Amino acid sequence: MSSLDAAGPVLDGHGRVLDRIVLRGLSGRGRHGVLDAERELGQVFTLDVALHLDTREAAAGDDLDATVHYGLLAQDLVAVLAGDPVALLETLAQRLADVALAASPRVRAVDVVVHKPQAPVPVPFDDVELAIRRTRP
Repeated sequence: MSSLDAAGPVLDGHGRVLDRIVLRGLSGRGRHGVLDAERELGQVFTLDVALHLDTREAAAGDDLDATVHYGLLAQDLVAVLAGDPVALLETLAQRLADVALAASPRVRAVDVVVHKPQAPVPVPFDDVELAIRRTRP
């Protein structure tokens, strides 16, 4: 099971499971981290995002305005990965979630998974990831 699926479905006000638009493997070079070397050298971060929304209106009308333009959103998310450095993955994930929620008022919740495969961990490992879910108030 992917980290994007671990939190389970998001329901609308009628108890129906919302649809998901998922972007996997977005990447950007960032300078995030606590250590000076991470800030100086930078490293590649990857990102998976799931947007929870009702896409029935978009499907019925074949209308991009009734959904999320995920191409533009992808650009905005990668700009955050490559943008102003932060010390913690938690801060980076929150910034990414804020951008995803702002993509459209139709997005009711977002799951964000930030991957840091080159984290300064002193033992062999495959990846460090942080997964969060944020919902619209």
